Amino acid sequence: MSDYVPGEMDISQQKRAFAGFIRVGIWLAVATAVTLIFLAIFAT
Repeated sequence: MSDYVPGEMDISQQKRAFAGFIRVGIWLAVATAVTLIFLAIFAT
């Protein structure tokens, strides 16, 4: 642990993975909202 220097690790892959999870979460939220609106409009 003595060789560790804060801020030196490459975290580009983690940043891309996190951005992907956020993107999927947003798409799921939008799809859920659209589905609920569709069901509310056409529920008979």
